[in-house]
Amino acid sequence: MKLPQRFALLTGTCLSLTALAPVMAIAADAAPSARERALMDRLEKLSADLQTLKAEMNELRRQQQSDRAAVDSASATAQAARSDAAAAASAAQAAQVASTSATAQNGAGGMNGAEQGLPSAPATVLTGYGEVNYNRYQRDKSKNEADVRRLVLGVQHRFDARTKLVTELEVEHSVTSASDKGEVAIEQAYVERQVGEQWAVRAGLFLIPAGLLNENHEPTAYYGVERNFVETAIIPSTWREGGVQFVGNLDHGLTLQVGLATSFDVSKWDSTDAETADSPLGAVHQEMAQAHAKDLAFFGALNWRGVPGLQLGASVFSGKGGQGQTAAAGNGLRVSLWDLHARYMVAGWDLSAVYARGTIGGTAAFNTLTLSSGPDWYPVPSRFDGAYVQAAYQLWSSGDLSLSPFARLERFNTRKAYADLGQGLTQTAAPTERVATVGANLNVGSGVVFKADVQRFHENKDRNRLDLGVGWSF
Repeated sequence: MKLPQRFALLTGTCLSLTALAPVMAIAADAAPSARERALMDRLEKLSADLQTLKAEMNELRRQQQSDRAAVDSASATAQAARSDAAAAASAAQAAQVASTSATAQNGAGGMNGAEQGLPSAPATVLTGYGEVNYNRYQRDKSKNEADVRRLVLGVQHRFDARTKLVTELEVEHSVTSASDKGEVAIEQAYVERQVGEQWAVRAGLFLIPAGLLNENHEPTAYYGVERNFVETAIIPSTWREGGVQFVGNLDHGLTLQVGLATSFDVSKWDSTDAETADSPLGAVHQEMAQAHAKDLAFFGALNWRGVPGLQLGASVFSGKGGQGQTAAAGNGLRVSLWDLHARYMVAGWDLSAVYARGTIGGTAAFNTLTLSSGPDWYPVPSRFDGAYVQAAYQLWSSGDLSLSPFARLERFNTRKAYADLGQGLTQTAAPTERVATVGANLNVGSGVVFKADVQRFHENKDRNRLDLGVGWSF
């Protein structure tokens, strides 16, 4: 029974017994009967209980007042804690964005509206990636090679909430000197400024948005020891140009990138070098090293990520390639490249496909200047293309380890067609190469990957090999 109910009951009983007091007083001189003694004992007991209940009620009121004060104090403390937590979360989010790697921010998204809350204080972070590879050929063991393919260090500096600098320095093949094949190159060097909630502008040397790999080319971002042939022989990853680029994060998962940039210089073509023909655009891009800039190019890319895990996109690049140089002037050289790409990651699967096609117009007049009847003549092709499909699956994971086998089928032709030079003079197109690659990536945490694969070539079987590699990015 609750204290208020008990208090009411005992109070009523005491009042009833009090009404009997006069009767009991009349018989005070007489010897009390047994009934009277019982009533008196009961009255005394109820009076004592009443005093106890009063004390309990007072204690209950005091306790309730104390509880209300404690609740008010706890509420104030919780509110203060929430305020402190919100401030800490805001600071942590700002620090996380400020320390994001420069490479990760080079992708199609650019700087988005969420970055409006970034701190205005300067923030500088170091980024980088690298890979060490081993190739073991099936037929000619003398071609086996171990190489530090590349080591890249980047510095990103944020001047304020809207302005940042991205730079990357790349070293290939360990050693660079007059007698070595190594190379030191500036891979990126641009400033980005946020202009509104959805748009940013970049100026400087940046990666061209083409395919799936060019802007996301760290070894932890792709399958296989070596980069695929379509996105190296047709799209010359990592392909960069200098210019101005606008990046828009639009509604419904759309990202638009458009800009003006330096173009190719076809006069760099060496028609006596077989390696020149292995990547037509790789042979004539300028990498903004004292680049001839008479002829500029337009580029654009559109990507849609409106469904979780899905990316659908296309890109185009087109510009004149004569650059006013003696060997190429006045012959209407124009270099164009476009691609379609798709990627879908769902339920452990990672599926992707790319098709890329390039053309160089006006090559007939240019090739006439280097015309040769010898077997080592490699004129500029008028058309080249390639495509691949790839499937990977996360087969096993434990803690921060995960194993993903993959398979890739690709075809590519860097000399698919030549401009007509007349009967007996036009170069014969090369056969289309087909490559099957099967392997696996073992990811260690989020920044290290061990890779192994086997590659089989349909046309040039001397290139069949086993590849092993380790890569990292941070």
